[in-house]
Amino acid sequence: MRYGIEIIVFICGAVVMIFELVGSRILGPYMGTTIFVWTSLIGIILGSLSIGYWLGGYFADKKPKIETLSTIIFLSAVSIIISTIIHKYFLSHLSSFIFDVRLQAVIASIVLFAPASVFLGMVSPYAIKLRLKHVNSTGKIAGNLYAISTIGSICGTFLTGFFLIPFFGHQNILYFLSALLLSISIILFFLVHSNVKGIFAILFLLFVIAFKVLIVEQNDSVIDVDTKYNRVLIYDANDYLSGKEAKYMRINNEYSGAMFLDSDELVFRYLKYYDLAEHFNPDFQRSLLIGGAAYSYPKYYLKKFPDASIDVVEIDPELTKLAREHFRLSDDPRLKIIHEDGRTFLNNCKEKYDVVFVDAFKSQYTLPYQLTTREAVEKFYNILNNDGIAILNIISSIDGKKSLFLQAEYLTYQSVFQQVYLFVIQNMDDKEQLQSVVLVALKSDKIPGFNSSDSILDEYLKHLLKNGIETTVPILTDEFAPVEYYMSKAI
Repeated sequence: MRYGIEIIVFICGAVVMIFELVGSRILGPYMGTTIFVWTSLIGIILGSLSIGYWLGGYFADKKPKIETLSTIIFLSAVSIIISTIIHKYFLSHLSSFIFDVRLQAVIASIVLFAPASVFLGMVSPYAIKLRLKHVNSTGKIAGNLYAISTIGSICGTFLTGFFLIPFFGHQNILYFLSALLLSISIILFFLVHSNVKGIFAILFLLFVIAFKVLIVEQNDSVIDVDTKYNRVLIYDANDYLSGKEAKYMRINNEYSGAMFLDSDELVFRYLKYYDLAEHFNPDFQRSLLIGGAAYSYPKYYLKKFPDASIDVVEIDPELTKLAREHFRLSDDPRLKIIHEDGRTFLNNCKEKYDVVFVDAFKSQYTLPYQLTTREAVEKFYNILNNDGIAILNIISSIDGKKSLFLQAEYLTYQSVFQQVYLFVIQNMDDKEQLQSVVLVALKSDKIPGFNSSDSILDEYLKHLLKNGIETTVPILTDEFAPVEYYMSKAI
């Protein structure tokens, strides 16, 4: 085949990037999608490719043969299959003996993604040597093949981000990559041995297997969806506090939403503290929520406050669709949904609100950094009316190294808002316990009372951290926002 080597190099270049991007969906439910996970994933794959380049050049100088290239590609396919089969078991047990998320991400990347990346890295230098058996222009051939491999990687990147992940499950993608590489390996082997019948027989078997994989029945008890932004799991389980059966939405490794099967009562306790808006601004009419997910709070809000409206900014339209299908979200004239990144919405917002709720998380404990900085907080301040308030949930301890992000965010809000208060949800006595802390910022100089005739609100108010917290870190800015680093100290 005249351009066979070029086609193989192009495909393997594409497979590398598809494998890397799909890797983030494999790690997401266990480690989130923080900068630590991406750093580990990219770093390990680049390191593995470098080893593969060296090994490919080394073996190519021995005695380059098409059969050896076929074996290299075959081993890359097998490595991907093994990763696909073992990743759930391996990742579910990894956190039991390694607690640092950075080390978890590095080890997971080595075990699951390094072997295939090494073999895929061997392809280009080995292919160059095979091509040089027939052509004497060494530099030109090497440059052409590496350019073709890079173009393949570019195509694989756009294909994965714009098409494959949004429309196919990550596991189906991995099985397809394995089948594709196995097919190439078998074609190379049988082209050398001139067994055309064998080629078609094995190709037919491979594609039957691939077809069975694509239509395999899913576990009805767990809905597993890959959206453009996230990997989403939806399943039923008992709420450990009430014992009642609830439906949960898990985005990557974060429990993003839940509802009881028999009511729209709030499952997550911290969301109940958002009712403090009624105490601090009793006449509020219009609210903004950053982060919709399963739309647990908007549904509750519309019932709790029948004279108020709420706008919800949710970056992922697929989450809204899933909320409609599985979490009883329905249309309401008082509910407006905007599918946009929270920060870009703030940058262009011309509306005014009485309350801003922030309930957006990037991973289990981490808020998107672009919503935490002074510049973002100033935008929250500017879209609020004169007596407006901002309320957000932070996972933190009250003191110690686990409180670094809370310290930074508290100080950042203090630099913008007139008053900032913290309400500790679970345990006010244990300052080292990691728990929900609700921050309430007031755009008013008027000192509020901290008692209420409403017994429920009064109970929430009793959780006020009266003296605030001591801060030893600087405020967060768009220039300096080590949010994930601070949160890594809390995990």
